[in-house]
Amino acid sequence: MARSKEFNPESALEKALELFWERGYEATSMADLVAHLGIARASLYSTFGGKRELYLKALELYLAQRDVVEPLSQPGPALPALRAFLDSYVAECLADELRRGCMVVNTAVEFASRDPAVSRKVAASWTGLETALAAALMRARAQGEIPEGKDPHALARFLLVLLQGMRVLGRADPDPRRLRDAVDQAMAAVQI
Repeated sequence: MARSKEFNPESALEKALELFWERGYEATSMADLVAHLGIARASLYSTFGGKRELYLKALELYLAQRDVVEPLSQPGPALPALRAFLDSYVAECLADELRRGCMVVNTAVEFASRDPAVSRKVAASWTGLETALAAALMRARAQGEIPEGKDPHALARFLLVLLQGMRVLGRADPDPRRLRDAVDQAMAAVQI
């Protein structure tokens, strides 16, 4: 007769996400995971697979929990929504007392180039963000908020790079002036 699980897999995955997000993949050992999750190594393997599989599931959970692009699709003027969106990145960077940063950016920096499955997840996340930014900018152009000659797709790529750079700076040196000035300059570039 099969034994029932003596732990909640969803709760264990949440805890794994916390640990991976705080330490990264390489600095988190299986022993760390067993201790932090409070489950036996065999249970961890039978439920989630190895460390890499658990990491990928934790990354998927992180992505599922963060619907960051929803504010960009609200009806009404697009530029105030874009400004609020960019400001929310600054606020997150400044509020991150543990300096965990963004797990997607952390993942990309740590090992996305070495692992095709991870690279695909990171790229899909960034493509989704870029698409949402481009849609907001197309709406802004259609509403006369930005000049007709502006390329919404090129601006979206620019903003994507800015946002990911802000995440890196937020983790390493969250200087409020530096982050806020970057947003001011980005908004100026969008509107000129």
